[in-house]
Amino acid sequence: MNQKIKVGVLGATGMVGQRYIKLLENHPWFEVSYVAASPRSAGKLYKDAVQNRWLIGENIPEGVQNLTVEDANIAEKALGKCQFVFSALEMGKDEIKALEASYAQNGIPVVSNASANRWTEDVPMLIPEINYSHLDVIAEQKKHHGWDKGFIAVKPNCSLQTYMMPLFALQEAGYPVKRMIVTTLQATSGAGYPGVPSFDMVDNIVPYIGGEEEKTEKECLKILGKVKDGKIENASSPVVSSTCTRVPVIDGHTACVSLEFDLPEDKKPSLEEIERVWTSFKSVPQDLNLPSAPVHPIVVRHEENRPQPRRDRETEKGMACVIGRLRKCNVFDVKFVALSHNTKRGAALGGILNAELLKAKGFFDNL
Repeated sequence: MNQKIKVGVLGATGMVGQRYIKLLENHPWFEVSYVAASPRSAGKLYKDAVQNRWLIGENIPEGVQNLTVEDANIAEKALGKCQFVFSALEMGKDEIKALEASYAQNGIPVVSNASANRWTEDVPMLIPEINYSHLDVIAEQKKHHGWDKGFIAVKPNCSLQTYMMPLFALQEAGYPVKRMIVTTLQATSGAGYPGVPSFDMVDNIVPYIGGEEEKTEKECLKILGKVKDGKIENASSPVVSSTCTRVPVIDGHTACVSLEFDLPEDKKPSLEEIERVWTSFKSVPQDLNLPSAPVHPIVVRHEENRPQPRRDRETEKGMACVIGRLRKCNVFDVKFVALSHNTKRGAALGGILNAELLKAKGFFDNL
């Protein structure tokens, strides 16, 4: 690619917005040319808007430091300054939904990290290795709204990244899953900044995250669904029961998973077969050699005490699902522990991979 696509970041001063800006530094396809945030940051240089609250731990990219922050509430400000935007907005769902639609209405595609449009029937909720075919719904979305160039695509909740790829890989290999029990141990960074008070988190586990269990149990059904009549029709299985907890880990969501196959006993896969399916799994992002795609989307470890967030979250640059402790389950069929990097695969870098897929499939060609 000779010329990089100019992109904007909405919610650029927040934790996820900052992560987008850092991860896009030196990206081979995209270049940040526009930053927008709340009215209180508008008019400031980006380096001044995030002064004393740059959270990523490295320097602000030079190409972004002196960009003027615009008011994210005014979509027209982005016209002529970027070709599409990453949405890391932090406001009410109704406000986000209206604002993302405003950008799309103005001909600016939105690749969103926000949850507001995850349940919109004609908006794809993408994990590129799994439901790349859901991109087909974008044509109907544009037609429905009368949008010419603009559209909206979103990524799912970060905690799903811990188990969706291994689940999908088994389904694709002919081993459908009937039921799952999932217990997540979610990092504090998943709560954003300033996040959970230290008094609640140090020497403690919080056994409740508002709305998280509903997302864990339901979003997977849309991801595994099919495009039908211009909408995404949810899958009917697996049935998922989840418990979501917050633990004193900075980055890296862990999930303890037990699953039951929807197969006769003599057709269920062995542990060796399950591992073969996982370690050989590749999909469209790997076939297209997308810049942020992991070479090995699923990595299996055999140590008794792995995966661990501090040791394994950066596997494949934070884009792999790392699995360990695969074993028989006394209640269901098998159980395992899985880990993913919630602020990379589960947030900004997952959003960037979505944008790379959209680019590779031609959705940005006429911008």
